Amino acid sequence: MVNQEQDQIFMRGALAEADAARALGEVPIGAVIVLDGKIIGRGHNLRETSNDPTTHAEMVAIRQAAEQIGHWRLLDTTLYVTLEPCVMCMGAIILARIPRLVYACRDPRAGAVGSIYDFAQDERFNHKVEVREGVLGTECSAMLSDFFKELRAGKKMQKTL
Repeated sequence: MVNQEQDQIFMRGALAEADAARALGEVPIGAVIVLDGKIIGRGHNLRETSNDPTTHAEMVAIRQAAEQIGHWRLLDTTLYVTLEPCVMCMGAIILARIPRLVYACRDPRAGAVGSIYDFAQDERFNHKVEVREGVLGTECSAMLSDFFKELRAGKKMQKTL
């Protein structure tokens, strides 16, 4: 069983990935996948860098974890992500059979774990996902807010030039 301290440690790993995304000019979202107390997959947003709409942090981490263990079923893992997953990412989480999801803050515009949809508990799917919300939520939310404030300020600056 994972305790709260471990959840915070691994969420800090996801935050480090979010910071890597930010350094690239990407929306700062990061994810890590943990198996037996070890990170087996890491990812951060790469949509702008790759010009690929599927390169969300979760998708990158899922691909890396599957490659690491040599199987598409990511049983007994936990995915930590700084923002509530979207529909695409929740679909991948369910299909990869990830049993546990920990996320920091909600996404009221695209969240599929309770904000708009709740795929994690939808009885129609053949896989349920245990969810923990709010781990390091304040830090993750602040990182996102700061990023978008800076982005808006940069756009305002360009308009005045």
